[in-house]
Amino acid sequence: MNHWTGVTPPSRTSALARLAAVRPSAYARTRNHLDGAVSGLSPYLTHGMLTLREVLAGVRRSASLEIGHKFIYELGWREYFRHVWCHEGDGIFQSLHVGPLPDQRYAKEFPADIREARTGVPVIDQAVRTLYATGTLHNHARMWLASYVVHLRHVHWRAGADWMVAHLLDGDLASNHLSWQWVAGTGSHKPYLFNAENVARYAPPAWHSPGSIVDRSYAELDAIARGQTVPIRNTPSPLFEDVCAEPALHHTPPAVLALGQFNTVPEAAIEGQDVWLVHPWALRAPPPEIGEHALKIGIYPAEHYRMWPWPVARWCWVDAVMQAQTAQRFYLDGAGLAGMLAKANRVWAFSDPHVERYLPESVTRVQEPPLFPAVTRRCTSFSQWWTRVTRGLQTTADLV
Repeated sequence: MNHWTGVTPPSRTSALARLAAVRPSAYARTRNHLDGAVSGLSPYLTHGMLTLREVLAGVRRSASLEIGHKFIYELGWREYFRHVWCHEGDGIFQSLHVGPLPDQRYAKEFPADIREARTGVPVIDQAVRTLYATGTLHNHARMWLASYVVHLRHVHWRAGADWMVAHLLDGDLASNHLSWQWVAGTGSHKPYLFNAENVARYAPPAWHSPGSIVDRSYAELDAIARGQTVPIRNTPSPLFEDVCAEPALHHTPPAVLALGQFNTVPEAAIEGQDVWLVHPWALRAPPPEIGEHALKIGIYPAEHYRMWPWPVARWCWVDAVMQAQTAQRFYLDGAGLAGMLAKANRVWAFSDPHVERYLPESVTRVQEPPLFPAVTRRCTSFSQWWTRVTRGLQTTADLV
């Protein structure tokens, strides 16, 4: 049984097939539509099965793109969010600045009716059910959902971001939490708002929400976002008769994986060996000069999952790829990892901020070069960062 139903199967082959199918011109024309020609590459990028440089090389085979092309722009957003995470660290989990209302004006608990897809607002209930069923969601739908949560329900963006990242197959802490901040207005200059007319333009009929709380002018929506009292209209009847059950989250590998290797530490097998660590955010082959002789061992850092649990579907999706690289996979904390590697000769791993803090100092971090020129000074907005990294560049050929 596949526990990743609704998404492309987890493999490097599937990732490359997705990449080969990308049509940048169609993406630019239709990307805002829920049925538009989106790439579907995000899960593969989050879990390191593809790099941004590989994606750029792939799309350039079929098209010569200007540096300002919308597809390249989206690759830039992913790298910009990593830029902010690099400078802010855990600061990305706090409001970067004050939004429309002070933090204390927002509720800290995520509402049950949103979790259960029974708000009566079709665009919201459809988005929640799609998220649970597929582990992914069109970016436009993510923005609508976040805007509704923060600005119309006055729930703190962090509560919504933590809930959403738990259910996303492509859940990247920087991209997710900083996107929520951008919508909330704590990471941007103004709150992102949407209305029923916007939904009707970009979503299928089942998502349309006439007569609901989002069927208002932008002036009314902005007033609600800033805490002003606006007459409440009757909420439509729930779109679905059944309550949508939120998928359970697991802090430890679910039983369905049945991985005895998680409980066995092969110290004798590691002693004196060169080791390559495979982790959930770098599910690709090591550099050839390392991979030829190193013992490959997969790790799931327990500290990460204590804070950020996953549903069964994501555990299974990731482990299917990791298992293709190594049968030796371990769920263990930093102390356990350090003990396991204590007698190894040399140890390497691809660097990634999701796992960085859990790796012993003895592990050599292999850095993937960024797609865009490095910017050492913290940029306070994407536009500022974009101006700096694209200065003097005309086409994507200038990047490579």
